[in-house]
Amino acid sequence: MSARIVAIEDVRRAEAAIRPHLSPAPLIRSHALEKELGLPSGRRVWLKDYGWTPSGSFKLLGGLNWMANHLGDLGDRPVAAHSSGNFASGIAFAGMCFGKRVIVVMPETAPRVKFEKTRSFGAEIRTYDIARDHVTGERDRLTREIAEKEKALQASPYDDPHVIAGNGVGGMEICSEIAGQGRGISHFVCPVSGGGLMAGHALAVHDAFPLARITGVEPAGADDFRQSLAAGRRVRMERPSSICDGLLSYDVGEHNWPILSRLVRESLAITDEKTRAAMRWLYLNHGLRTEPSGAIAVSALLERGVDLSGDGDLVAVISGRNVDEQSFRQWIELPATP
Repeated sequence: MSARIVAIEDVRRAEAAIRPHLSPAPLIRSHALEKELGLPSGRRVWLKDYGWTPSGSFKLLGGLNWMANHLGDLGDRPVAAHSSGNFASGIAFAGMCFGKRVIVVMPETAPRVKFEKTRSFGAEIRTYDIARDHVTGERDRLTREIAEKEKALQASPYDDPHVIAGNGVGGMEICSEIAGQGRGISHFVCPVSGGGLMAGHALAVHDAFPLARITGVEPAGADDFRQSLAAGRRVRMERPSSICDGLLSYDVGEHNWPILSRLVRESLAITDEKTRAAMRWLYLNHGLRTEPSGAIAVSALLERGVDLSGDGDLVAVISGRNVDEQSFRQWIELPATP
């Protein structure tokens, strides 16, 4: 597969495909984080919270745009995809919107809420053992088998131009709202896994605010992109590990790498302990129950991992909130309700 260059024009076209089905996720000013970071009064911190979407994460943006651009190819064929859970519900939501059958392959240990949301949109689910996938390759094999047996069209959760462009619509929403207030972005902080979220958002942020410092954030046990930046090429991790189940791709996508390597200045590796602390901070200060992958960008700010010099606003992405109650309580160390 040769990488097709995704441009800001692709993101603008994606907005027309997505908007009939989805309103923008909220961009929330965090006074608490401004105070925590000791920012001067002229600077603001904003949280782009994709937990408010119907699927509970950003993934339905790319899913909707992928579906809209493959209607002619699909016809009566189903869609096949693998996912840690959020793209599963995102592509399932897109299938519901466009009346298409969706079959997804998910880890058997995925959070229950991700199974429930995916099924609620009408998708069929097949499971695999993620603990042995680095040896068996079962995830990719199952997805290929579905595509062959069901004559399904396979969708990538991140390594696809239409998915990247669709995700970038969220970045356009951020920039439009901030520019509409006569403000600018000096820092943009966002999780990186396969790179579909960051690639799309980086295109939009760089287009609107070309001087913004764009920073990726990854789990310390799954920092393939940080290693890739250092090596100047895509680096694959054979067994990524973290409580951030949505950030465990083996490497960044081939379509994503040219964008990420050009626009993202750095990527920070965050320990699971620090991610848990950010989950707790968001809950206590904003009442947000985020999944670990969703809190990791805020963790990078709380841990002072980002050089915040400058005079513009800061934006951090909360990529999703799909976490089971019991796991969430354990991770933030709050007693369970009776």
